[in-house]
Amino acid sequence: MNPPLAKRKIKVLLFAKAKPGLDKVISTLDRYDCEVILFRGQRIEPFPSGAYGMDPDITLSYISPWMIPDLILRQTKRGSINFHPGPPEYPGIGCTNFALYEGAVKYGVTAHLMERTVDSGRILGVRRFPIDPQDTVFSLTEKAYAELYRLFQDVLETILTKDELPACGEVWKRRPFTRRQLEDLCRVDIHMPPEEIGRRIRATTYPGMPGAYMEWMGYKFEYNPSR
Repeated sequence: MNPPLAKRKIKVLLFAKAKPGLDKVISTLDRYDCEVILFRGQRIEPFPSGAYGMDPDITLSYISPWMIPDLILRQTKRGSINFHPGPPEYPGIGCTNFALYEGAVKYGVTAHLMERTVDSGRILGVRRFPIDPQDTVFSLTEKAYAELYRLFQDVLETILTKDELPACGEVWKRRPFTRRQLEDLCRVDIHMPPEEIGRRIRATTYPGMPGAYMEWMGYKFEYNPSR
């Protein structure tokens, strides 16, 4: 039997992107005297092979660019938790994009146990906040990152002080959105009503990232608000 978490140094395997809040996440884990093994990267990078065989107490995916392999989930002693920058209504890829496209008036962030299928495990906690009419993908993402760190603090405190997973009655509301669906959302054509084109542009415009586009005569024309 494993000794209680509070009575020994806790090994935490952390997967993340270099996003706002990551430094605070690491500092918070340090304050709890955790042994943090960090793997940080981008989506185009392969999953780090050095992450196997660590046998951590807890595995955390904090806006991770990778889907965590099932082997690592099985090697984790106490629980594997994903911090998803979207509410249960928007699992999967492009959560902020689809929320804006559908005209949602509230958004949020979710902590849940990781399973083989993306954004499907038992939900441990949710924090919600309103979407302002002027919100963009960028501003909504920034708000989500701020709330995600607050949710991380709540969940971590429960785990490390009570040695138990938080209880939450929330459930996922739909199947996870896919990258193919996000790509389809970016596509516009001249037959769409102007309102539909405007919704797609608002929902897919993010600084430095590909957004809405139109194909014509074999060429792709991308919306660029800075030109």
